Amino acid sequence: MKHVCVIGNGAAGLVALRHLTAHPNKFKAVSYEQTGQVGGTWVYTDETGTDKNGLPIMSSMYKNLRTNLPKEVMGFPDFPFKKGKPSFITHQAVREYLEDYALYFNLYDHIKFHTVVKKVTPIEHDGEPVKWQVTTKNIAKNPSFESVDLFDAVMVCNGHYSVPLVPELEGMENFQGTVIHSHNYRDPVDFQDKTVLLLGRGASGQDICINMALHTKQIFLSHNKTPLKSRLPENVSQVTGIAKLTPDGAVLNDGSYINFDVLMLCTGYKYTFPFLSEECEVSTTNERVSPLYKHLIHTKYPSLCFVGLCKTICPFPQFHSQVLFYVKTLKEDITLPSQEEMKRDGDDNLQWRLESGMPERHAHVMGPLQWNYNHWLANTGNFTKIPNNVERLYDAVHEVRVTDLMHYKDVNYELIGDDSFKVLE
Repeated sequence: MKHVCVIGNGAAGLVALRHLTAHPNKFKAVSYEQTGQVGGTWVYTDETGTDKNGLPIMSSMYKNLRTNLPKEVMGFPDFPFKKGKPSFITHQAVREYLEDYALYFNLYDHIKFHTVVKKVTPIEHDGEPVKWQVTTKNIAKNPSFESVDLFDAVMVCNGHYSVPLVPELEGMENFQGTVIHSHNYRDPVDFQDKTVLLLGRGASGQDICINMALHTKQIFLSHNKTPLKSRLPENVSQVTGIAKLTPDGAVLNDGSYINFDVLMLCTGYKYTFPFLSEECEVSTTNERVSPLYKHLIHTKYPSLCFVGLCKTICPFPQFHSQVLFYVKTLKEDITLPSQEEMKRDGDDNLQWRLESGMPERHAHVMGPLQWNYNHWLANTGNFTKIPNNVERLYDAVHEVRVTDLMHYKDVNYELIGDDSFKVLE
C-alpha cells in the first residue's frame, strides 16, 4: 500500500483525495489544509493580507463575484452541479458545491485541518524508490511542535491564485494614490466616485471592471492587447499600457497622460511552493514550473506531481482528468516514459510555444489547447474523457463573452446528453 500526501484542499486537492480514497487497498491518503475549511480560493473572506495565524489569505474572491463560466461546464464529471437557473453562480454556491463533494465522497476523515506543510524533501536510497519526508505544523493545537512523516508520493494542490504577481513599473515609488492588486479587491463600494486605472484586461480585469463601474467615477482599462470588442460601461475607456507612473497618474505607452486615484493591478499570480526543499529540484523561473511532464509530473521524481497548474482552462474537469491519469501511474497501470524522454517532451512543448509567439511565462497557458491535452490524458490513461458538450458550451460562452461582456452572464444553459446543450428561456 502506498502512502500519499495531498497538499491543499481546494478543488484540486479534493479531487486528488477523492480518487485516491476510491482505492483503499492501494492507497492510504492524508491531506493537509492550513485553514479550517475546504474550498481554497472559493472561501470568501473580507480579510486581506494575512489571517490571525499570520498566514497569507488564500482567497481572491470579491464580495459579489459570479463565475465567468456556466456551472454546466464547471463541475467534476462524476459530480455535476444541480440543474436549473442560474448558470453563472456566486462564489458561495461554488464553495457549497465543493463542501458537498467532500461530504459525498467521505473526504473529511482524511483531511488534517489547520496544518501547515513546512517542508517536503525527497529521501533517496540506492536501488529503492524515493520516499518523501513531509514536515508539518498544526497551528491550532500545538504551533510550536513539528511532525515528520514519510510518504511514497506527494500531490501538490496548493493553487496558484494567492501570491500576486506585481509588475515593476517605473515611478511606482512616486505614485501617491492607492495601489491594490486584484487579489485584495473585495467590494466595489470602496471605490465610490474614484477614478481607477485598471492594469490588465485578462478575465479578472474584465470582470472587476464591469463589477466596479457602477460605483467609480471613471475607469481606464489599461493594456497593450487588441481592444476589447464588447460594449463597455459609459465610464470605461480602454487605454494603452503604462510607460511611467507619476505622483498623480501615469504617462502611457502612446505618450498620453492621465490622472487617477487608484491603480488596480490585475496582473496575475505567481507559482509558489515555499514548502519544497531545494532537493526537490523545482524551478518557477518566468512562471514556468519545471521539470514537468505534461504540466503535471516531475520528470526526475515521478512520485511528485502538481495538479492544476494550467491557466485559461475549464478547471474542475481538467483537475479530474489530471488526477485520474496520475493515480493510474501510481497504480502502475501506466508506464511513464524515461526521465530523459519526459524532459524532452516538456522542452519540446516549450519550444513549440516560443516558436508560436508565446512568451515563456505562458508555458502553462492553455486556452484552445486544453481540449487536446484533456483528451490525451483520457486516451493514454484509458478513462472516460470529458463530454464533448463541455467543450462546445465553453467555447460558445467565450464567443458570447467577447461580444457582450456586460450581459453574457444573464444567459442560462442546459447540457443535453454528452454532445449538445441548449439555451434556457
